[in-house]
Amino acid sequence: MSVMDKLKQMLKGHESQAGQGVDKAGDYVDKRTQGTYSGQVDTAQEKMKDQLGRDPNQPPGT
Repeated sequence: MSVMDKLKQMLKGHESQAGQGVDKAGDYVDKRTQGTYSGQVDTAQEKMKDQLGRDPNQPPGT
């Protein structure tokens, strides 16, 4: 079992908290890089949310 599979198992049912953590991490990176890589950070955030599972109540792209 891969590390990503283990993470998905642990986060099952807590998609909204995982999404908030991804958002917070992306905001931190944006702050530290003064927004230089904000496009890349946003793309990475979306891919991470897709990998970890989206909150069923949250539409994609938010």
